[in-house]
Amino acid sequence: MIRLAQEQYKTGEVAPESGTYKVEKLVNGNSSSEDNTTIEIEKGDSFPPSPSSNEAAYWVKS
Repeated sequence: MIRLAQEQYKTGEVAPESGTYKVEKLVNGNSSSEDNTTIEIEKGDSFPPSPSSNEAAYWVKS
């Protein structure tokens, strides 16, 4: 199966698997181009706000 889009997870959602995730974009629509932070998260933990702007973000596995 080919995945066309990477699964996105919003701040506050629970991580489906452990791994390294990065900010794809901010929920409010602002650019996160300056936000290339990656985080390590464990399965079952909630996704945090964007580390650089402290705003809700969409995360993708990196």
